[in-house]
Amino acid sequence: MKLHDLFNPDEFAKRHISFGDEAALLKALGEKSMAGFISKTVPKSIRMPGELDLPKAVNEAESLAKLKSMAAQNLVAKSYIGLGYYPTRMPNVILRNVLENPGWYTAYTPYQAEIAQGRLEALLNFQQMTIDLTGLQVAGASLLDEATAAAEAMAMAKRVGKVKSDKFFVDERVLPQTLDVMKTRAKYFGFELVVGDVKKAPKGEYFGALLQYVGKDGDVIDLKPRISKLKEKGTIVAVAADIMSLVLLKSPGEIGADIALGSTQRFGIPMAFGGPHAAYFAFKDEFKRSAPGRIIGVSKDASGKPALRMALSTREQHIRREKATSNICTAQALLANLAGMYAVYHGPQGLKTIAERIHVLASAFGNLVEKAGLELVHDTFFDTVAVDLKDKARADQVFELAASWGYNLRRVNDTVLAVAFHEESERGELSVLYAFFTGQSSVLLEADVDSRLKKTLLRKDAILTHEVFNRYHTEHEMLRYLKKLEDRDLAMNRSMISLGSCTMKLNATSEMLPITWPEFSNIHPFAPRNQVRGYLDLLAGLEQQLKAITGFDAICMQPNSGAQGEYTGLLSIRRYHEANGEAGRDVCLIPQSAHGTNPATAAMLGMKVVVVKTDEFGNVDVADLKAKAEQHKDTLGALMITYPSTHGVYEEGIRDICQIVHDNGGQVYMDGANMNAQIGIMQPAEVGADVLHMNLHKTFCIPHGGGGPGMGPIGLKAHLAPFAPSHSVSPVDGISPEMSAVSAAPFGSAGILPITWMYITMMGKQGMQQATEWALLNANYVAKALSQDYPILYTGKNGRVAHECIVDLRPLKAESGITETDIAKRLMDYGFHAPTVSFPVAGTLMIEPTESESKAELDRFIAALKAIRKEVKNVQDGVWPKDDNPLVNAPHTADDLTKEWTHPYSREEAVFPLPYVREHKFWPSVKRVDDVYGDRNLICTCPPVSDYED
Repeated sequence: MKLHDLFNPDEFAKRHISFGDEAALLKALGEKSMAGFISKTVPKSIRMPGELDLPKAVNEAESLAKLKSMAAQNLVAKSYIGLGYYPTRMPNVILRNVLENPGWYTAYTPYQAEIAQGRLEALLNFQQMTIDLTGLQVAGASLLDEATAAAEAMAMAKRVGKVKSDKFFVDERVLPQTLDVMKTRAKYFGFELVVGDVKKAPKGEYFGALLQYVGKDGDVIDLKPRISKLKEKGTIVAVAADIMSLVLLKSPGEIGADIALGSTQRFGIPMAFGGPHAAYFAFKDEFKRSAPGRIIGVSKDASGKPALRMALSTREQHIRREKATSNICTAQALLANLAGMYAVYHGPQGLKTIAERIHVLASAFGNLVEKAGLELVHDTFFDTVAVDLKDKARADQVFELAASWGYNLRRVNDTVLAVAFHEESERGELSVLYAFFTGQSSVLLEADVDSRLKKTLLRKDAILTHEVFNRYHTEHEMLRYLKKLEDRDLAMNRSMISLGSCTMKLNATSEMLPITWPEFSNIHPFAPRNQVRGYLDLLAGLEQQLKAITGFDAICMQPNSGAQGEYTGLLSIRRYHEANGEAGRDVCLIPQSAHGTNPATAAMLGMKVVVVKTDEFGNVDVADLKAKAEQHKDTLGALMITYPSTHGVYEEGIRDICQIVHDNGGQVYMDGANMNAQIGIMQPAEVGADVLHMNLHKTFCIPHGGGGPGMGPIGLKAHLAPFAPSHSVSPVDGISPEMSAVSAAPFGSAGILPITWMYITMMGKQGMQQATEWALLNANYVAKALSQDYPILYTGKNGRVAHECIVDLRPLKAESGITETDIAKRLMDYGFHAPTVSFPVAGTLMIEPTESESKAELDRFIAALKAIRKEVKNVQDGVWPKDDNPLVNAPHTADDLTKEWTHPYSREEAVFPLPYVREHKFWPSVKRVDDVYGDRNLICTCPPVSDYED
């Protein structure tokens, strides 16, 4: 036997891709070899000249060992840095049954509500938690991070406010990373930020204001009189509040805030070197139709039963295109679910105990060091004690002594050190910290501690009174609750999710394991650089991998979603033009077929969107592009283009398109949504793109998490690299500090980057290219099989598609009255999540099978759609009435079977339409959800249990 066969480094690729299906798939397409198939599918004009410059594959065990040695270079210190990030304890029942459970992390955004009731309920819990703690009427289902949420609050204040001024006030006590992101956003919105003392804020004319509650250095002040004076002048007031402090402090709503926002990281989420973490965002009821992001609402299903859905869908920013005020079309759903479940598990009393423990330790420490003769900067604080040592040398000594003992403090200035207490702080650590500051080796912690919070600041209202927060406090009860919710969702652990443009592929266990290693999860984003060498090596290695794949000269890892990646790419182009004295280059060309976030992003950056036509084959109309590029040659800033196109075909003219834009002074931004059709085949930089964003939650195997987290790093040509974002607290090497940030943390959601590193390392040079080839093979197999029953809307040369295909349902709809929605819902009865509905063309389904689905799974999916086509024919032929058939009544629930059956089709036809369904039946928990009712009767809080029982 060959030794290579026994020690095969390519073993992971064989688990990621069903290589054994190759011959059958090629035969179905009339091809004899993969090389022949690729030559007919991918235009020769775009093929990369060389091979991928990646190492060979490393097997799973060796990759994990290699990453473990990298992680070991990180020092897991006791973090007392604070500044928005704190050590926490995620309850193990939540860790194991949500974060580490593919039933939760492989689900998609809940656009198909009937098969997403579990995570929708979890997100509703998150909203209820937010509403209770903020004292405001409505809350969203999470935003990307606290800094992004603050920037969204600023934009919202402008939309809803009546003050004509373009000035926005920012409390000087705000977190520095928040201010950094707000500076970036404000510039291109045309807002003037005024940073100053909150006491003086009422003297100015501002359309909005952001106040911090608790201040960055720990102080808690009574904001109510300041807010009152600002509102007298019509200012919309947002409060950035520490979520844990709100368990004890008066709510932002009670002190008069219009908007409240912040991070929920403290609710059991690891620091993870900066993320991912869910931001909360709450606001007054009258602002709900101007809110960013998503809101989960309570509606009813076709039987009148309460059912949940994403509410106010017309608010989705990508739908508004160039009229959008935000491009955020993603959330941090998995992280919001984790934080919400933390509140469910601990309940109001448990949270109060944690918050009081944190505050008592901080108060005790403050009291003790003050008794020892040291000066506190603030008398009133929640968790962070700022101590002025009056002497730089003394401050240096204390700071360095603490570091030598494995304690990280925060250096506020030359003489002031801050100590931020947290959930993991122990009584024994109080003595150690006291010794650092005083030199005294022992301290007696009194049984009673005088609180440093004034009684007038404390809340008196009850919080988390809903039953969900008062029932599941034993592990047995919590375990069963989590399982109940999981069973209401259809995720990738049940069947394929063939969403076009969303690339729902295998999220392998070996990729996921490292994210919970403490060497990665328990690291503060502002820890000293000499403590995070493992993370820096990981980042450097991942950057080299992504450079090799894309051909770009530099990679920026800061954007923490695809939308943020879009924004960052276009931001770098704008900054480049400004540096060249061409700030007037503000026209952005965008094809008609582009995803709606593209024009939304351009609008956020103050650019004028000019739409370029697409031809009958779905390609960019090159003549129209040339004419418009020449028309705007003096002001052309950029072209935003998706490749392969949003219509699922390789455009042969991409090099010419890029050249036309360059000839007229513009830069080319390429949207990386469809990168799964690129790797090893072509390189964006080589065909002419100047910047590209990469969805690591698509092509590179970070799971979608039910609607987030994501990561959207960008690749840049050398001339754009200096204009990527840096970070005010932790500057990015090689970037000027003047290049303000786009995300709260310097490397975005760094905690999930090990997933992508593992994927590329285990696949290796050959495997990465094979992933693209099989994605193309599977998509063309599905397209050909379905073309016998449904028209395929767009194809490229030789009748091939790229990695996805669009099924045109419009003729069928005209003939039968059956809609694309009916077919999407009927697929649930067959155990499948619908493909992308009505994007990029209304009345269609866009299907992307990915490389990680076997032929057997593809055949089951094809069989379902073929069976549905026969069902449509029964409607066309009058066998079933148009208003009473399995399609318009779909999905069917188990409850349907217990009631009198009056339909013209059988129970078996309804719920077991094919033999395999009987063995693997997934039961939707509700019937079709009434979207219109939900929008007209917007309820975004948890209904009482009795509503469900009735």
